[in-house]
Amino acid sequence: MAKLGKRTRAVREAFVGKENLTVEEAVALVKSSASAKFDETVEIAMNLGVDTRHADQMVRGVIGLPNGTGKTMRVAVFARGPKAEEAQAAGADIVGAEDLMETIQGGTIEFDRCIATPDMMPIVGRLGKVLGPRNLMPNPKVGTVTMDVAQAVKDAKGGQVQFRAEKGGVVHAGVGKASFDEAKLVENVRAFVSAVAKAKPAGAKGTYMQKISLSSTMGPGVTVDVANAATE
Repeated sequence: MAKLGKRTRAVREAFVGKENLTVEEAVALVKSSASAKFDETVEIAMNLGVDTRHADQMVRGVIGLPNGTGKTMRVAVFARGPKAEEAQAAGADIVGAEDLMETIQGGTIEFDRCIATPDMMPIVGRLGKVLGPRNLMPNPKVGTVTMDVAQAVKDAKGGQVQFRAEKGGVVHAGVGKASFDEAKLVENVRAFVSAVAKAKPAGAKGTYMQKISLSSTMGPGVTVDVANAATE
């Protein structure tokens, strides 16, 4: 096994014996331990009591974090004519139709959010096997299949976060940067947890929120007291 460096050992030691912290305590610990040479992302992982193999237990949604994500979001839009022009004016990074489909089919995916007008879905639908596993497939339930492409682009650029339960019932997302003020990170964490709580599916049985962890990109995770985590 590779020998751990001094920084890694010190970070891990800071987390020993600490679990089920308040959001404030967890954010302070994660933030103080983020010592990489870049601005690390503060990430949340939530273990939910759902079985995503059943349609009535799927968890997905969208939340506009009150303090943004700190990430520059690259947005692609499938649209034609005036709607394509609206998307470009709103700040979309890539706008196209068949040409964009061909680019994606060729293996080039240079965007973090994909939006489409309803009439483009027959084209976008051909990309399901490529975009689906990356959680990039446009979906009306989270506002990415819409005629109001300008607003959708602005929302994506403004710190909106999509979430979806993956295999095993895990939801994860970035909720800010380590450089954010602690209060802003706490507010973002609570807003995200509240959004996931509100997205509880009808088919969920037993305890819905089972575990919540916070970490930075390069750091270890710390568990958060579930009862303390939602918006107060």
